[in-house]
Amino acid sequence: MNQTPENTPESRLAAIRRRAEDQRRARMDTDAPKIHIGLATCGIASGALDTKQAFEQALAEQGIEALIHTVGCAGHCYAEPVVIIDHPQSGFPPIFYHQVTAGKAKMLVKLFLAGGDPRLEHVYGATVENDLIPSVMEFPRFNREKRVVMEKCGRVDPEDIDDYLAEGGYGALARALAMTPEEIVAAIEASGLRGRGGAGFPTGRKWRLAAAATAEGKVVICNADEGDPGAYMDRTLLESNPHQMLEGLAICARAVGARQAVVYVRAEYPLAVRIVTRAIAQAEALGLLGQGILGTDMNLDIEVFQGSGAFVCGEETALIRSIEGYRGMPVHRPPYPAQKGLHGRPTVINNVKTLASVPPIIEKGPDWYAAIGTEKSSGTAIFSVVGDVVHPGLVEIPMGVTLRELIFDICGGVPGRKGFKAVQIGGPSGGCLSEAFLDTPIDFDSLTEAGAMMGSGGMVVMSQDSCPVDVARFFLDFTQKESCGKCTFCRIGTWHLLEILERITVGEGREEDVELLQQLGEDIKDGSLCGLGKTAPNPVLTSLKYFADEYAAHIREKRCPGMMCRALTAYYIDLEKCARGCDACVGCCPTDAVFTTSTRKKGIDQALCVKCGECMVACPPEYDAVRKVSPASLAPIIERPVKPVAEAEASATPAKDAP
Repeated sequence: MNQTPENTPESRLAAIRRRAEDQRRARMDTDAPKIHIGLATCGIASGALDTKQAFEQALAEQGIEALIHTVGCAGHCYAEPVVIIDHPQSGFPPIFYHQVTAGKAKMLVKLFLAGGDPRLEHVYGATVENDLIPSVMEFPRFNREKRVVMEKCGRVDPEDIDDYLAEGGYGALARALAMTPEEIVAAIEASGLRGRGGAGFPTGRKWRLAAAATAEGKVVICNADEGDPGAYMDRTLLESNPHQMLEGLAICARAVGARQAVVYVRAEYPLAVRIVTRAIAQAEALGLLGQGILGTDMNLDIEVFQGSGAFVCGEETALIRSIEGYRGMPVHRPPYPAQKGLHGRPTVINNVKTLASVPPIIEKGPDWYAAIGTEKSSGTAIFSVVGDVVHPGLVEIPMGVTLRELIFDICGGVPGRKGFKAVQIGGPSGGCLSEAFLDTPIDFDSLTEAGAMMGSGGMVVMSQDSCPVDVARFFLDFTQKESCGKCTFCRIGTWHLLEILERITVGEGREEDVELLQQLGEDIKDGSLCGLGKTAPNPVLTSLKYFADEYAAHIREKRCPGMMCRALTAYYIDLEKCARGCDACVGCCPTDAVFTTSTRKKGIDQALCVKCGECMVACPPEYDAVRKVSPASLAPIIERPVKPVAEAEASATPAKDAP
């Protein structure tokens, strides 16, 4: 197609963007206050919808005109519901408020929007440098990140394409349409981008393999089948900025010569499904996707496919079988999907984070991206940091940052002045690393060498009160249930591994169990077909390697050092600290195991106790009377049995016929 300067992809995009900027300017560039509210799943779960409704009601009651701008997740999940208020007439810079409940929303409307008082005691920080309020960028949780994929998350409305266009969106696609497919592939290769779905395979190499295929009907697929416990990066990206992934998907299609694309999202992500579907329709309406993209001869039809939630469908060949209508089960490779994939056609499958990394690479150049991170692991990594950590949420950091920097410097370390015990990296496919590995750089090769893996980016931090044995059991229980059953080693081997671990965590472990776990784990890794089976034993093998003393305590001493395994823990009440007449523990006990003694203090009937720990939670901090110990140490603590008050009073009352 012959193109004049007036109808090039760049000029067409410029016209589309001018319209988007004009519409956005009409809404945003006013003196009226602007209230930005995060409405991704994390915000909604924390009550952001109630917060939004409270703002709307309070604004109407006060007669204040203001714009409520809904955005996605900014990654600061610990602070949800997150609200940023830009009130130009107040003289204050835009202010970041955290944990804004409905009541706090009404207060901010009355006192800040109407009265000009920003209520500094509720302020987390200003979003820009200023002389009035400290900026959030002074905090490591903000200034230590390097946002490439998440740059626009929390800034744009994911359901309004104009926001993304006004922020420079689809500029990389327009540039890619002016490049040859070979130039695009070469740029991705030069950037050093590796797959962010877990395996870390070089993205450019995969694209080149598909581009070289001569078969017709090539397909590109976005793998958003995120199923790791504690991982929610892909879901959040789709809910917060779907267009960056779609732009990367279109560039991938251009590079390999595909005209069909599929976004594979699990059905458990209804908000993500709705937002992505809407984003595709909006982009097609503007000529950014669909037929004749930006006036060129490139066509790309995108379908959203909802998976049924099988963890194994995160594996490429199982995902393809699922789309084809079969049970999601891996198949032997080669041929690889890039050679023969969906319906026998060359297929490129990339993760959400991988595709969202492509537009910045094309826009700013491969050298810019390669300069971020390390020599063999360029760019950034996104982690969902959860567990025993002060500031959980999504964090995007340059490759090469150490685990210590991420956990302690950026995410605030372990709360409650408790000690750090371990970190599980890579979800159920990853490894459990001890404190000795805190200075390990976060990159593909370093984590693999330590016995873990990058995985999809899930990271669970564990305090001194955690039990690596029970954590290994938890993750193995997940992978065993998610096994498709095709491989004998995976289907039966993981079942036996889980049986041994469950026996150990209830105090029935045997001396030979450690060696059996080790041998069986290695056999499962060697004998399984796909990545699920090959990595399923990782939590067991790494915890065996780095926490052998914990296994020994469970097996030999029938004791759980972290006091997590219920069968190996017991609760009792310290009578010296217990307050007379306080019934907090009595009221919360689900089995009536807590009784009142003859001294009006409390005791626990061990035969009735189910070890739920509610009594410890309910006990007022000023008393701190409930103790958690191992059953073996309970007998010396309680030197004499304590009678319930009814029995004590009955034995103290003389019988009627007594003299």
